[in-house]
Amino acid sequence: MKHGIFFTWIIILTVLKSLQAQDDITLFNYWQYYSDIKNSLYKYHCEDVFRQLESRKAEIGKLKTKQDWMERQAFVKEKLMKIVGPFHEKTPLNARVTGILSKDDYRIEKVIYESIPGYYVTGALYIPDGIREKVPGIFYACGHSVEGFRASIYQHIIINLVKKGFVVFTIDPMGQGERYEYWDNQEGKSRYPVPDHEHSYAGAQCLISGYSTARYFIWDVMRGIDYMLSRKEVDPSRLGITGRSGGGNLTAYLGALDDRIYASAPECYITNYEYLCKSIGPQCAEQNLFKMISEGLDHADFIEVRAPKPTMIISTTRDFFSIQGTRESYTEAKKMYEIMDSGDKLIMVEDDTVHRSTKKNREAMYAFFQKYLDNPGSSEDLVVEVPDIEELLVTKTGQVSTSLNGQSVFSLNKTIVYKEIADINNSRIDYIKHIQNIPTVAAKLSGFNLPEDFCKPVFSGRFRNPEYTLEKYLIPGSGNYMLPIAILKPKRISENELLMILDPDGMNHAINQDSLAHFLLTAGYSVLLLDLPGIGSMGPGYLKGDSYIDGISYNQWFTAVLAGKSHVGLRAEDIVRISHFIISNFDDYLSMSAIATGPLGSDLLHAAVFDTDIKNIYLINSFLSFENIATTRFYKPEYIPFTVAGAIGKYDLPDLMAAMKPRKILILNPNRADGIPASDSEIQDVLAFPLQVYSKEGFEGNFMVVNNIEYDKIHKELLLWLKK
Repeated sequence: MKHGIFFTWIIILTVLKSLQAQDDITLFNYWQYYSDIKNSLYKYHCEDVFRQLESRKAEIGKLKTKQDWMERQAFVKEKLMKIVGPFHEKTPLNARVTGILSKDDYRIEKVIYESIPGYYVTGALYIPDGIREKVPGIFYACGHSVEGFRASIYQHIIINLVKKGFVVFTIDPMGQGERYEYWDNQEGKSRYPVPDHEHSYAGAQCLISGYSTARYFIWDVMRGIDYMLSRKEVDPSRLGITGRSGGGNLTAYLGALDDRIYASAPECYITNYEYLCKSIGPQCAEQNLFKMISEGLDHADFIEVRAPKPTMIISTTRDFFSIQGTRESYTEAKKMYEIMDSGDKLIMVEDDTVHRSTKKNREAMYAFFQKYLDNPGSSEDLVVEVPDIEELLVTKTGQVSTSLNGQSVFSLNKTIVYKEIADINNSRIDYIKHIQNIPTVAAKLSGFNLPEDFCKPVFSGRFRNPEYTLEKYLIPGSGNYMLPIAILKPKRISENELLMILDPDGMNHAINQDSLAHFLLTAGYSVLLLDLPGIGSMGPGYLKGDSYIDGISYNQWFTAVLAGKSHVGLRAEDIVRISHFIISNFDDYLSMSAIATGPLGSDLLHAAVFDTDIKNIYLINSFLSFENIATTRFYKPEYIPFTVAGAIGKYDLPDLMAAMKPRKILILNPNRADGIPASDSEIQDVLAFPLQVYSKEGFEGNFMVVNNIEYDKIHKELLLWLKK
């Protein structure tokens, strides 16, 4: 046997040297009707979103009476609490003032508090001089500025409110101002160029755990309001909130969830998801609540849940948050306010400009709070002197991470992940029952639907080369797109097994840049190459978004999360469709196995669990688990599109491996979440469960991990395994 493999190896090396020409496996330059194929992934998820939003509109259309709307209001409040919470228990704030700035007719107290033990929040309290009785308080939620609340436009608004007699409190959101969580002390800046990236890099790990970072953003403000109300200057019955952009997002959240807030004025945020998806796409992590759209919610719900409390929607007509969506959300919410005899308490103002604050809108906002918080006076937007950024620093070093070395979103989420892992380990004790449930659980969480309708494939030509034949097909996918595949058959077929190759760089790379496909052809195997949504010729699509990190669009992934779906589930469906095509149309193969390189191992594992026609699988340089990604501070962004939101605590890749028994699994040179090759001990730790299951069931020889192989020897190791 060993001599036969050695002889085969010599033949392969000889033939590979002669394969110089590039193989033409392109399809969409001919089938130009499918020219938008690169956007298939994003548009598929958008179509899902639009269907869900239509269902919501139908529900809203049924609301006729005040009782109907109040029942809807209760439903929305319950849903919001479910998908945002649970919040941390209220613990001592340990608030302290680190400095006081005295200005002409007000003072600024620089404050730091702990919204969660060890999780420090930096802020500033602005107090008018001469207060003799309690006055209304306004929480100002700043947008995504590098400086946090110190940005000049936010200071301008805050100081104007203070000069009109309001006490104002503001804080740095996570990833901004003095709360950068990926601060590089040597460089004197965050390793990420904009706050949105800080938000989403940590936020993706939270979403894998089944919740949005919004939980922390909201809780920071709620505890900030606790601090405001602890001050003798603030009247708790006259509390307002406003903020622009990301601050508008927080204003919408808090106005909906914190009953202490009487008047709310979100600025440059409220729109709706239909127009958001059709324009700039969903924004960074905290603006996307876990499965929000699939739970039947949209932006208008943030306003409707407040009725009949006073609310002002502040907008601009050329904002990247679509004004059309803003107007439609306002129109819908207005019906509720009117049926509750409070139509005058929902106001919308707009100005003709881009995403920014304007004098007209500011003066409308001042007047709104003056009226509804019972603090009359002039609403004129005053020219004010803005403090320097350095004046407003709260910590000694200008960063919480270097001054106090406290908790971060990453560390807080890591604690949650460990609890979820304890849950899954308890379930694994009864491994037979646990494995039986894996296909159902994985399908539900990934959004996988077992294909039932298989439309007609399109044959697109045959090429005959000296050593093999190449056939091209288009296979109808799960959405409104076709899947390109290429089947390569060696001149002398010595093996009756078809090998599917999944390359994260696409099938053109697999055939013309990587040597694996030709290697297997010369060994006598037929090879199936394919592209999937978001991969190769089918990606990456136009949407980059505000969280485009290291060439990866987190925003596309967020779209799937909002709809309760995943890239992984969709691509697993399409792998199953291609498998069905092969099984139904090619009798010359007794079996089909699959090889995935890099992160596509996650998609293949899902497909193989759902489709037993995939006999065996081989993973090269795959990451080991979702858990590893969620607990690694500096993970590789390219892995995120291959994860499933909400999976941790329910199932993980090792569970899918265990559920494949007794089929063969070979894992070659697996990687850690940071892209570095995993050590033998790390592999044994992460893969302990499938190794145990295969051993207990008497199939230990069918599950193997081969680590630390030199790159040029990986193919030889794979061939040895194939011929066992």
